Parts: sequence; C-alpha cells; structure tokens
Amino acid sequence: MTNSAASFDASYYEHFYTDAQVHDQQRIDGLVNGIVGFATWLSIDVKSVLDVGAGMGAIRTALQRHHPTIRYRGTDISKHACKTYGHLHVDIANWKPKRAYDLTVCLSVLQYLDDQQIGNAIDNLAAATRSLLYLEIPTRWDRDNVINPDATDMFVHWRTGRFYHRLLTQHFQQVGAGLWLRNTSAIPLFELERL
Repeated sequence: MTNSAASFDASYYEHFYTDAQVHDQQRIDGLVNGIVGFATWLSIDVKSVLDVGAGMGAIRTALQRHHPTIRYRGTDISKHACKTYGHLHVDIANWKPKRAYDLTVCLSVLQYLDDQQIGNAIDNLAAATRSLLYLEIPTRWDRDNVINPDATDMFVHWRTGRFYHRLLTQHFQQVGAGLWLRNTSAIPLFELERL
C-alpha cells in the first residue's frame, strides 16, 4: 500500500519534514553545493534546475542562498505543497516538460509510483534533463540496512536497485553519488568516472 497524492497533505509534511526530518536545510545546502560543484567539474554550466517532488522547497532555499543566479522550477503532486510553497502541480508520471533543464533533482519520489507509472516517470525525467540528474530513491537494501523507519515513509514500493538501474540506463549513465549524466550529453568521462 502506498500513499496517494491526496495523502501528501499538511500532516504528511509536518511529520516527515519537521518532526522526523531526515534532511535538514543545512544538509540540503551541502547537497546542492556538492551537485553544482560536481557539475562545474564536468564543465556543466548549471543555469536552470527542475526540482521534481519539491515538497517544502529546501532545494530552492539552498539555491537562493548559494547560487542565486540559477533559475529554479519546483513541481509536486501534492496540492498542499503547490499551494503552500508555490510549485507547479504536476505528476511526473504524466507530465513531460516543454523544455530541458541543466540539472534535474528528484529526491524520494519514484518509490511512490507503481510499476506502470515508473517507466513513464523515468522517461519524463530524461526529457526534463539536459545534462545531469540527481536522484534519491530508497531501495529494499536501503530499507534493510540504512533507513531510519521512524523518519521515513515506509508505505512505498520497495524495489531493488537493479530494477531502477535497468530503467535509468536507457537514458543516463551513472557517475556516482546519486548523479546520472544524460546519455545525449557530450560531456566526456574517464572510464573510472562511470559506474
């Protein structure tokens, strides 16, 4: 049993983003600085970011603090999050953006989608990504070895990393630390930079 879009309401955000917070703003600031720094290392000039499942807007806050010239677009399936935090109300499984972004960020979204939706969502993430995707999806292994169940929504689809890898490599090559480079990107990588 997984959450429906309707259940991503104020109480959901209060519990998982305030009471039992996994990633506080300082941690998200570090993540954003790391991603933008790695993109710079790869000679990717990040001028635009799409944040899929933007929630309370922590990625936007980090960008405003540390990279204020980067254009930001946040999306979410939650009507509550969109109304409260100003995101575009869309479902990544059904929405393909009209333009690509230099960087797409998708934190803990895909585990909520069923097997019919997941392929469409990854295709749409690929269409949204000009160069680099940062992706966080908890897997079965993570559930058993890493995750704090008190701070994580456990009512999701628990899949293997291999399941996601098979779908993602149709569009991306994994470059480590949750980062995926778009296959259509002309960025050259050393052999050992590819996972």
